[in-house]
Amino acid sequence: MLIKLTKRQEEILEIVKTAGPITGKDIAKKLSLTRATLRPDLTILTMSGSLEARPRVGYYLNEETEINLQVAKFTEQLVKDYKAHPIVIQKSTSVYDGIVQIFLEDVGTLYAVDENGYLVGVISRKDLLRAAIGNKNLNDLPISVIMTRMPNIVTTRSEETLLEAAKKLIQNRIDSLPVVREVDKGSSTYEVIGRITKTTITRAFLEMIER
Repeated sequence: MLIKLTKRQEEILEIVKTAGPITGKDIAKKLSLTRATLRPDLTILTMSGSLEARPRVGYYLNEETEINLQVAKFTEQLVKDYKAHPIVIQKSTSVYDGIVQIFLEDVGTLYAVDENGYLVGVISRKDLLRAAIGNKNLNDLPISVIMTRMPNIVTTRSEETLLEAAKKLIQNRIDSLPVVREVDKGSSTYEVIGRITKTTITRAFLEMIER
């Protein structure tokens, strides 16, 4: 059962997660509180199912609470802490060179920029594959012809959460998001400062579970 926790209740759950099973007396000692002061919080957490209690054993987290805590931590993680280096190319680059670049870098998406270094397009492996089939002049075909252009590019920003980024990836059925910074407020002109992929999201979640 999910409830809105107070700061003290969150601290209690963290203590129990780290040191459980643990008695109410020891929890009170760690928080520098009396057992009487702590009793209402322990009652609420036990009745809500967040904590389990056994006589002469103490309090411990149930499995659902463990999962909820991990999910809560995941939703607080920011894109800026997990973004990878973006792989960018000039929009005038040929499709042939784009294919070479995407395999050399072992990525699923390239970000095309203009002469000022601002984002103008996104090219996926599928885009390059479609362009390569039956086309003998890949050196003469520029990336700009096959790329997805602004404003149809789905982006994310450093201050967004990984959860928000994950939703964008799933809802739009894409594998990568460019992390962007707006050059001038309201200009819709962006500098690419990173990338977030499905692999990034999965790795971040696994790291938190393992910790």
